[in-house]
Amino acid sequence: MPKAHLTELAERLERHLGDPHDPASRMPYRKILEHDEREEYPYPFVNLLRRWGVHEYSIPMAQGGKAGDVEVGFNLMRLIARRDPTSATALIISNLSFMPAWIAGTDEQKTYLVDAIKRGTRYAWGLSERHHGSDLLSNELTAQKVDGGYLLTGEKWLIGNGTVADGVSVFARTNAKGGPAGYSIFLLEKRKTPAGSVDELPNERLHGLRALDMSGFRLDRVFVPDSALLGAEGQGLEIALQTSQTARALIGGIALSAVDTSLRVTLDFTEGREIFGKAVSDIAYSRRQLVECFADLMLADAVSIGAVRSLQVVPEQTSVWSSVVKYFVPTLLERTMSQLNTVLGARFYLRGHAHYGIHQKMLRDQLVANFADGNTVVNLKNIALQLDGLLTASAEADDAARAAADERAATLYGIDRELPMYRPWAQELFSRGLDDALLAAPGSLRQLRELAEQAKGDERDWLSRAADVAAELLGHAPRLRERATALKAELGRDYGQSAELFDLAKQYCFLHAAAACVHTHVHSHGALEDPLPSGALLLLQLERVRRHLRPHESVTDAAVVDEVMRVLRHLHRGNRLFSYWQFPLAERGDLAAARS
Repeated sequence: MPKAHLTELAERLERHLGDPHDPASRMPYRKILEHDEREEYPYPFVNLLRRWGVHEYSIPMAQGGKAGDVEVGFNLMRLIARRDPTSATALIISNLSFMPAWIAGTDEQKTYLVDAIKRGTRYAWGLSERHHGSDLLSNELTAQKVDGGYLLTGEKWLIGNGTVADGVSVFARTNAKGGPAGYSIFLLEKRKTPAGSVDELPNERLHGLRALDMSGFRLDRVFVPDSALLGAEGQGLEIALQTSQTARALIGGIALSAVDTSLRVTLDFTEGREIFGKAVSDIAYSRRQLVECFADLMLADAVSIGAVRSLQVVPEQTSVWSSVVKYFVPTLLERTMSQLNTVLGARFYLRGHAHYGIHQKMLRDQLVANFADGNTVVNLKNIALQLDGLLTASAEADDAARAAADERAATLYGIDRELPMYRPWAQELFSRGLDDALLAAPGSLRQLRELAEQAKGDERDWLSRAADVAAELLGHAPRLRERATALKAELGRDYGQSAELFDLAKQYCFLHAAAACVHTHVHSHGALEDPLPSGALLLLQLERVRRHLRPHESVTDAAVVDEVMRVLRHLHRGNRLFSYWQFPLAERGDLAAARS
C-alpha cells in the first residue's frame, strides 16, 4: 500500500477526531481522563472509532475487510493511542482475537467472523490462566470431544474485553497429557450459549488502562460445535505463538504513542515557560534531556518500522523481530518517560491539570507494553534460544546471502516501499539463524558512508561520525559470539537458562536496534520530508544505543544537541507525529490558554 494512501488515511482520521486538547472535539483528553478516573469502559470512543471503520483495517480484504498491509492498522492505532491507549487496546484485543482464524481458519470461518465484526460484534482472546501466566503448556481449560463438538470446561483470567466481548477465541487442552500437540483453539460465541453457562469474572482494577475491561470467564461443560474448531485439533500452540508474534510486533505502538503525547505536552511547557530570562527549552540541561528523549523515541520508531514490516516481508524471521521489538521498545521508552518527568517538573504531579494531566495517564498506560503478550523474560528467552544461530549466521554469511538480505532490508526499512500481502500463516516459530537487520547491516553501513561523502558541511561530519559509531557497535557482534561460546563451555547444560545468556540476548537487541537506525536512514532518506533525514539525529540515536552497552561513554557535543533540537522543534511547531512517518496531526487550538 503506497505511503501516500497511508498518509491520506492518517490525516483523515486525525481531522475526524480533532484536537484532543479541545473539549469540543470528538475524542478530547478531558473526557478520556474522566473515563479513566471512573474506571468506566470507553464505549463512546470505541463506538466512535468503529463507526469510522478503523477496525476494518485489521481484517482481511479477501473476506470483506480492508487489511492486507499490517503497517496501516499499526499506524492508525498509534494515532488513536496518542489520545487514549485504553481505547486503542480495546480495539487491538478484538483484532487480535481474529488472528487464530486468519492464521488457520477456513474461508467460511473467516467470512463469518469478518461479517460479525463489521456488524459490531466484539471478541476477546482467551489465552491466559490465573495460575500459569506465560506457561501455555500448563493451561488447564479443557475441550472434551463429544458427538458433534466439544465441551469446554475451565477458567480464563486477565482477559482483555473478557466481559464486554460477545465471543472469545479460546485456547483449550484437547489431549489429557497436554504437550505441544495437546492444545486447540475454539470460537466460543458467549451470547449464543445457554443462559448462565458462562460465568464472567469480576473486572480487575488496573494501575494503567484503568477504563479497560480486564476480567475473565469460567465455563462448565459449555458445548461448541465441530465447526468452532479453528485449524486442526492439536495445532493450538502453534497458532497461539504465531498470534503472539503479531501482537508483540504491534503492541509497542502503545508505548510509542504514549511517549509522543508526553513529549508533546512537555514541549508545550518548555517552549512557553521562561526561567532566568530564557525558555526552559533553551536551558542547556533541559535541552539535552528533551533531545535525548526524542532520539530514544525515534530509535524505538526505527526498530518498530522493521518489526512491523517483517510480518509481511520476512514472516519466517518474525520470531526474532517480534521478540526484539517487544523487549527493546517498552523497556527503552519506560526510561524515556522517567526522563520527561524530570523536565516537566511539578506539572508532572498535577493530576487534574487540564493540559498536563494526560501525561500521568500515559505514564501509567504505556507500561502495558512491557508485559502483555509475553513479558521481558519470555522475549529475552526466545532470543536466547536462537542466539547461537543468529550470531553464527551474522558472522559466516556469504556474499549471496548478504546480497539477498540487502534487497529485503530496502523493503523492510524503506517507508515508501510497497509491501507484499500479509500472510500470517507463513510466520515461523524459529528463524533458523536469519535476521536481516544484522545480515544487511554491512551493506547499509557502506551506503551510509557514501551518503556522508556526498553531504556537505556539518551534515557530512555527523553522518561520518554516525557511520563510525555504527561500525563500532556492529563490531561488537563477533565479541558477543565469543562470549556466548565461552559461556556455553563454562556452564554446560546450565547455559540455556543462565542469567548471563539473557544478558547476551539483551546486547543482541541493542545491535539489532543500531542496525535498524542505519537501515531506516539509508533506505528512507529519499522519502522523508524536512527536517528529516538528519545526520545529527542518527548520530545521537546510535550514541544512545552505545550508552546501553557502555553506560559511562561520554555524551555527544552541544552542536549535535542544538541540531536535533531544531529537528524536534520543527516537528512540534509543524504539528507532526514524532516519527519517520511525520503524519500531520489535527489542528491545535490556543495552547497559551490551555497550558497556563
